[in-house]
Amino acid sequence: LSWGLYLPPRTERGRDAARALGLPPDVVEEKIGFRRKHLPGRRDGCAAMAARASRTALRRAGVRAAQIDLLVYCGSEYKEHIVWSAASSVASTIGARRALCFEVYALCAGLPIALKAARDMMACDPRLRRVLVATASREGDLIDYRNPRTRWMSNFGAGGGAVLLGRAGGKAEVLGFRAMTDSRLSMSVVQPAGGTAMPASRETVRRGLHVLDVRDMERMREILEKISMPGYLRTIGGALRDSGFGLRDIRLLAVTLMKPSFHAELLRALRLDPARAVYLDDVGHMQSVDQVAALEIAQRRRMLRRGDIAVLAAAGTGYTWSAIVLRMR
Repeated sequence: LSWGLYLPPRTERGRDAARALGLPPDVVEEKIGFRRKHLPGRRDGCAAMAARASRTALRRAGVRAAQIDLLVYCGSEYKEHIVWSAASSVASTIGARRALCFEVYALCAGLPIALKAARDMMACDPRLRRVLVATASREGDLIDYRNPRTRWMSNFGAGGGAVLLGRAGGKAEVLGFRAMTDSRLSMSVVQPAGGTAMPASRETVRRGLHVLDVRDMERMREILEKISMPGYLRTIGGALRDSGFGLRDIRLLAVTLMKPSFHAELLRALRLDPARAVYLDDVGHMQSVDQVAALEIAQRRRMLRRGDIAVLAAAGTGYTWSAIVLRMR
């Protein structure tokens, strides 16, 4: 039916981050791939940002929060509290009093998976008439610019997104879906402390173990070089085939922010005109918010028309790839 995007007003430029990273500005902008990203304010927790985006989606669709039957949160686990339902918090904040609430988590691959879960539940249960999928991220808080192993994640910013699903009308029809996981990379990126493997303590705080780190950079790079492109092509191609379309039918690729060289390589592999893809280097990487941001930018640029095929494609550490197809109305 609609979507909504929230971006905090404060930003950081890539050239400014370069000084903290100890890198030349052109490396940050041209190789890592961010020119600007949004930084969270004091009240920009994940549930709070997801709620702001949700209100935008509801307003655009002319739907009241009290009409929502199901609310699914698929954003970051790094949120206001641990062992806590951000989905319920979003519902409470926006006034979705009737909504069943739960969470689906697949890191940066989460939005297509959450949309698939929501759509399938709606297909099986006619009582679900309006479903809100909400997401948010502020993983940038977990990146230590001094750690060379995580410089490639310095494009992480903050923001919230929401997609409102209904049974008829609206902006687009949700079609085919594919996803895959290579579990060899399950421990590739972790926050060492704070979980049951290493509970938080004064020592873990002193040692700076509450930020993201890469356990084995060489192994991760070796496996990703073999599987990353096939992962995207397999999920994008499969989702299109399940929808009755092919690569030539893509009018918009809304994909996770990645380094510019891989983005260009992916477009070549898809035989897609770069003008048909949104590159998010001016807003930053926001986990599963990326696809909502790409849709919003595409709408502002008038890139989509009735009948166009849009592919939301994503990849997240773990390592999981996902894609879902929309046909614009």
